Amino acid sequence: MTANPIAMQPSSKPTTFESRRLVHSIDHAIDNAESRQFTGAGCMRILIVDDVPDNIRVLSHILRDAGYQISAATNGRKALSLASTSKPDLILLDVMMPEMNGYETCAALKADPTLAEIPVIFVTALADVEDETRGFDLGAVDYITKPFNDVIVRRRVQTHLELKQQRDRLARLSYFDSLTALPNRRAFDERLDQEWHRALRNQTSLAIAMIDVDHFKAYNDSRGHQAGDEALRMIAAVLRQPSQRAADFMGRYGGEEFVGLVNGASLDGLRDVVEQLRARVESLHIVHAAPVEPRWITVSIGAALCQPSSLFVPAQILLDAADRALYCAKQDGRNRVHVTDTIPQRRQG
Repeated sequence: MTANPIAMQPSSKPTTFESRRLVHSIDHAIDNAESRQFTGAGCMRILIVDDVPDNIRVLSHILRDAGYQISAATNGRKALSLASTSKPDLILLDVMMPEMNGYETCAALKADPTLAEIPVIFVTALADVEDETRGFDLGAVDYITKPFNDVIVRRRVQTHLELKQQRDRLARLSYFDSLTALPNRRAFDERLDQEWHRALRNQTSLAIAMIDVDHFKAYNDSRGHQAGDEALRMIAAVLRQPSQRAADFMGRYGGEEFVGLVNGASLDGLRDVVEQLRARVESLHIVHAAPVEPRWITVSIGAALCQPSSLFVPAQILLDAADRALYCAKQDGRNRVHVTDTIPQRRQG
């Protein structure tokens, strides 16, 4: 049975339903991107650092009653090690400790890019303005004074964890494309670097697939930009559909271009993956008003595969090869795939 072609009609603005659907899609994408949930005290981890065990016991009792997960360290060096492995959501840090005091520990935390965003609340008996100013200058977000007041401790901890949740959510949103709810170019660049080094470490293959919508300017000119946006949303939806062998990452590269990453595939396996993506888009039968062939929207795909090694300038050569493969697919007539494993080797430096 032949699918009915979809003729996209221009509209003045997205409907309320479309807006809600997009928000839901981005929320769903964010939830899938993070294995850990960031809502509810029971999911929030707090690291308490104090050289006095009694202080740790008191703070632990106050915060466990509020549902937080607690870990503890009795000196700065242990705190840095524990923070690196457990990635707490907030650190309560005593100022006066032997060997490595709270200020030095805080400075070390903020100097580490993987730990710098963890909020630090200093715990101290000091009430001097200079001491507080020094802590804020080092990047602390607040102070809790001794002796502890249960209500004050819980309220300040809750406030800064809520602020962290908001910052984390905004940060995750910055990695998603607002039109399609796919990961954006920034997310792709970071993921490519991660996958390159993983493939180098595991001695497995890595492939990049560049996907370009054919004659998209003609579609926009004839149907209007609102219809063009809806077409891109539909294409994004079928590109990210799971299958037995799908791309391991799919994102929007910019404009009418999408990009995928495929790990551990052979050349034939990669060809199967990208041909499946091409066929999915064609099966939408989104009809062109412009006089182009075929009469509906299609995509051209260029894919390049290699096994990363020290002979390659990291990642960029593979990306360039995929771009050249896409050009070949366009030159060969569009609505087709071009796959290569012929990648130039060049040492760094």
